[in-house]
Amino acid sequence: MKRSIINDIIHESDAFIRSFGYVMPPFAYWSPQEMKAKTASDSARILEHRLGWDITDYGQGRFDELGLFLFTVRNGNNSNVERGRGMLYAEKIMISGENQISPMHRHVLKTEDIINRGGGTLVLELFKANPDGSISDDAEVRVLTDGSLRSLPAGGHLKLAPGESVTLEPDTWHAFWGEGGKVLIGEVSNVNDDLTDNIFREPIGRFSQIEEDADPLHLLVSDYDTWLR
Repeated sequence: MKRSIINDIIHESDAFIRSFGYVMPPFAYWSPQEMKAKTASDSARILEHRLGWDITDYGQGRFDELGLFLFTVRNGNNSNVERGRGMLYAEKIMISGENQISPMHRHVLKTEDIINRGGGTLVLELFKANPDGSISDDAEVRVLTDGSLRSLPAGGHLKLAPGESVTLEPDTWHAFWGEGGKVLIGEVSNVNDDLTDNIFREPIGRFSQIEEDADPLHLLVSDYDTWLR
């Protein structure tokens, strides 16, 4: 993706998020220079826990068709999980465009609530995993939606209107997209690790390759290793 396009997406996404009354934390608006200075002093947790902007086309170069906007607001780490104490949770705000697919995947450890915070309808295609982790083409899918149990056939489409949510366990394969317009999505989960915890059905990348045709408005989490370390 071109950096200039990423900058435009940040502007547009911030406006969309604010239109629903959700305001980003202050560090969202730090310049690259501010981020470098602050993470080297009293804000190292932002870097260490990979908080911040995350815009991906999954390395395929078709963001409008296959992509996702994310911002990680808070996140623990695996050392907390090992100790069983501390920050054991994470929160993200995301945007899925109309018919913009976030591709089929599951997680190794993460259980997550996916919440339609506003906009269009959020559609999820769901499968259960076989004991070896692969997709089951015939197993019934059972998920909790706001505390109520729902059953769907393999590959069934679960549609969430604004305010509705679903709990996805690690053995639930899922892809999702917006229907009827952009969707503002909340994610509440246990600790998030995008480097090791995502298993995709197709051999695709989690992060985008960036063409630096402009200065970054704000750094992405995928920039941290090269810009800040």
